[in-house]
Amino acid sequence: MFKEIFQKLENAVNPVAQVVQNTSCCKVMVIAFKKGMILKEHKTDVSAKLLVVKGSVIYKEQSQQEELFLYDEKNIPVAVLHSVEAIEDSLCLLFKG
Repeated sequence: MFKEIFQKLENAVNPVAQVVQNTSCCKVMVIAFKKGMILKEHKTDVSAKLLVVKGSVIYKEQSQQEELFLYDEKNIPVAVLHSVEAIEDSLCLLFKG
């Protein structure tokens, strides 16, 4: 799974996301970034948590931003605009639900 994501990332201009698990109660996704890539502003309709497993990213929410490093996690509130930018090549897990 990770090999496939990194292969897709080689030619990508946007972050690459793939669902790892999707059940009736939760969804787990992997999101891979090259340095400088931005996951554009969006909202979530369920509670979510972002976990950095490689690299570092900047989580932006409204007028605030927070740098997240290896193994840092961030709770993402429902219905709030947010974005994520890679400070370096990064890999994150996103838990929804």
